[in-house]
Amino acid sequence: MVTQSSNHDWLQRHTEDALEPDLPICDPHHHLWDHRQGQVHSRYLLDEILSDLSGGHNIVSTVHIECGSMFKADGPEPYRSVGETEFVNGIAAMANSGIYGPTRVAAGIVGTVDLKIGDAAADVLDQHIAAAGGRFRGIRLGALWHQSEAVRNHRTNPPEGLLLRDDFRAGFKHLEPRDLSFEAWVCHPQIPDVADLAGAFPTTNIVLNHFGGPLGIGPYASQSDAVFDDWKSMIDDLAQHPNVMAKLGGLNMDINGYGWEVQPEPPSSEALMEATRRYFDYMIGRFGIARCMFESNFPVDKFSCSYTVLWNAFKKLTEGYSGDERSALFHDNAKRIYRLN
Repeated sequence: MVTQSSNHDWLQRHTEDALEPDLPICDPHHHLWDHRQGQVHSRYLLDEILSDLSGGHNIVSTVHIECGSMFKADGPEPYRSVGETEFVNGIAAMANSGIYGPTRVAAGIVGTVDLKIGDAAADVLDQHIAAAGGRFRGIRLGALWHQSEAVRNHRTNPPEGLLLRDDFRAGFKHLEPRDLSFEAWVCHPQIPDVADLAGAFPTTNIVLNHFGGPLGIGPYASQSDAVFDDWKSMIDDLAQHPNVMAKLGGLNMDINGYGWEVQPEPPSSEALMEATRRYFDYMIGRFGIARCMFESNFPVDKFSCSYTVLWNAFKKLTEGYSGDERSALFHDNAKRIYRLN
C-alpha cells in the first residue's frame, strides 16, 4: 500500500506527462526511510518510490544515499550504521527480482560511517561492503554547518570544518583502497573545504551533492544574485580538481529559499528550469559533461515538486544538447561513477 506525501493534494494541482519517455535515466540520489517525522514523506520505501517512478520516465536504475535510516538498535556505536546498508540491500534485492517492474532500485548503495574514528573506520567500511551484496559504492558523512541559527545543520550536528579535521581525514584515507567514493554534502560557504579535501586526496573520487548547497534563507534571503556570484568563484576553484564530480539537482529544498511550497500550486517544469538553470549551465560549463549527472534528491525535493515534473525540467534544460551529451548526463555518467551493471 502506497502512503501519500503530506503535500499530495497540492502537488496534484499541477501535473505533466513525462517528456521523452524512452530516454534511459539512472537516478543517482534518493533516500529510503520509515518513521521519518517532519519530512514531506514519513514513509518512503519501495512502494512509494515506485509510485513516483511510475509517472512515465524511463528510470532504469537508482542509487540510494544514506539518510540515517534503520541503524541497528544496539551493538558498538560505530557499527550501527551498517543496519541501513542491510535494510537498503533488502529493498534492492526485491527490486532486482523483477517482480516489481524493470527499475533496479538501489542498484548502488552509499552508506555512512563516522570517519572521525580514524583508522577504526576501516573495519566498519568492510562491514558495510559485506552487508551490501556487491552494491556498496561509497560513504556520505554530512558536513553541512553554518553559524547562523536560521540555517539547519546536518542531522548529525557536524563540527565546524569537519572536512579539514585530522581525525576525519584519518578515516577518509581508507576509502580509496576500497574503491569507495565520498559524497560531499555542504552549504555553499563550505565549498572551499571540499576543494581542500580533493587536493589532499587526489585519487579518491568525491561527489559534490546538490550544487554545494547554495543557501537562500537566513542571512542569504533575498540575496540570490550575490549568493550565485560567490558560489561561482568557489565552483571555479573546485572544478580544478579532476577527482570531483557534480550532482545536478537538490535545489528544491527549503534551505535554497525559492519558496515554491507557499505558492497556490506547485511549479511547472518550465518554472523550475527558468528559476534554477543558471546553476545548471554554470556547473556543466565548469565541470564538463563527463563529470556531471542529474539527480532527484527524492523524496526531499518532493517538498517543492513531483518526480515527473522534476525530470521534465532537466529534459527541457538540455533540449539543445547532443544525444551523447544527454545520455551521459541522464544515465551513462552515473552508471560509470557508481560502477553499476
